[in-house]
Amino acid sequence: MSNTNPPVISVKNLKKVYTIGTERVMALNGVDLTIRRGEICCLFGPSGSGKSTLLNMLAGLEKPTTGEILINGQRIDKMNESQLAEFRRTNFGFVFQSYNLLPTLTALENVEMPLIFRGTDHALRQKMAMQMLQYVGLKDRIRHKPTQMSGGQQQRVGIARAFVARPPIIFADEPTGNLDTHTTFEVMDMMSRMVKKRNSTMIIVTHDNEIAEYGDHIIKIRDGRIIEETRRDPQPPELAVPAAGQADSL
Repeated sequence: MSNTNPPVISVKNLKKVYTIGTERVMALNGVDLTIRRGEICCLFGPSGSGKSTLLNMLAGLEKPTTGEILINGQRIDKMNESQLAEFRRTNFGFVFQSYNLLPTLTALENVEMPLIFRGTDHALRQKMAMQMLQYVGLKDRIRHKPTQMSGGQQQRVGIARAFVARPPIIFADEPTGNLDTHTTFEVMDMMSRMVKKRNSTMIIVTHDNEIAEYGDHIIKIRDGRIIEETRRDPQPPELAVPAAGQADSL
């Protein structure tokens, strides 16, 4: 490994226990890991392995039972809910399997949402949102609402929304789970290219071997533990001109 980028996420002895009736379920059992800037990190494992729980811990969506989570030098496991909300707003972007678009808003309005939360000026946020929609190939769909778009188009809107505010960390939970094979690779290529161009970090949850192959850093999880960890030199961003309809100024 020649990657000398600094760590952006460090986790020590992370545990998560759920109480279901009288039973205690250990979803995470002593996880230690480091994720560096510029990496595409895949949390890989079967259903029920703990990979989505780990992503939720890293994203500050759930509190660990015990352990430390350090992101960009800050202990998010010690933050209260308002502090976590502010930290997520300025540091994270999210891509969801089920898209999670607001059905009453157009593609443009959905992509604008993170910029509204950041207080970005109206004219600037419209320009940024339109640029992102052009990049993901949806320039002609900016006024369409989710019900007027295919699943692949909706996920492209979701990607544009996740990346529009240039967050340093992107979380993607089974982002291609509802897509066909062709669209899956288009979506993964698109996200990978943006991550590499910006030297940001992406954490992907998947149970798909082909998706895991996009990772520079693959963490295999089973029964709440890391059973194998593989790193390889991060690939440089693609130098090719983006596909038709895409902007190259991202």
